[in-house]
Amino acid sequence: MKTTHEIVSEEALYLGTAESEHTEMYLKAIWFIREMGKELKVSSIAKLLNVKQPSVVQMLHKLNDSNLVSYEKGNLVQLTQKGEKIGKQMIRNTRLLEVMMNDALKIEIDEEMVCGIEHHMKTKFTDALCTLLKHPRSCPHGHLIPRGRCCKTEDVKDLNRY
Repeated sequence: MKTTHEIVSEEALYLGTAESEHTEMYLKAIWFIREMGKELKVSSIAKLLNVKQPSVVQMLHKLNDSNLVSYEKGNLVQLTQKGEKIGKQMIRNTRLLEVMMNDALKIEIDEEMVCGIEHHMKTKFTDALCTLLKHPRSCPHGHLIPRGRCCKTEDVKDLNRY
């Protein structure tokens, strides 16, 4: 039987994980909006994430305090280098999982499942999945998949063939 301390420790870990996933979802959304060439406004983030604008503003302040975005009330949002890296990784994870489901497993893409998995993928796993899938350049929705270190190695091999 677990002690009260062990239960509280597990719950604290779980809550920390949920907050981290929440942060990653915002960074992924911001990265995606920018990728689509749209202005990074509170309203566009709120619409994409299906949340109210005050919630977005509150989260943007947290992300700003964590040096993941640059945001001041009324201004456009910009990813910092750290935020850029996380947002890009989340997009990469999502799109590789979609390719795996669609092309390798031949199952319908389950966005809820993708969202549940993408936050737990380490770079080593993502690069291995990308290599297994032969470094796809786009997801089934037609969006480009950001390249990883494993792709850069492949690019060098491709250049050496010519």
